[in-house]
Amino acid sequence: MLQIKRMMHRLVDNYGEYLQGSIMHSDQGWQYQQKWFQDFLEEHGMIQSMSRKGNCHDNSPTENFFGRLKEEVFYGQEWRYETIDDLRAAIIKWIDYYNSERIVIKLKNSPLKYKTYLQAHV
Repeated sequence: MLQIKRMMHRLVDNYGEYLQGSIMHSDQGWQYQQKWFQDFLEEHGMIQSMSRKGNCHDNSPTENFFGRLKEEVFYGQEWRYETIDDLRAAIIKWIDYYNSERIVIKLKNSPLKYKTYLQAHV
């Protein structure tokens, strides 16, 4: 639990101004069900989201995204990043590429183009 508390405090220290209204998604691990965690989210204007019990598919899009990110930006390429800022810049660039250009086979388009398509056809 100490690790989760430390992570949450670092999140606030680094991104506190952007957290209002953001969604914190997790599985149903015991640490995320604790009152202190729920109070912490509320205190910082964050919304709690949890996977349904026993449904690993709720997390699969997120797990896939982060798996791709690590595979394409980091693993085997650690030597490219001299500083954390170099790594951060590479991650931001990759996320932009992923959202706007990279084709997701299931969507037959990039996520951003698919979202634009959906908005036009709803």
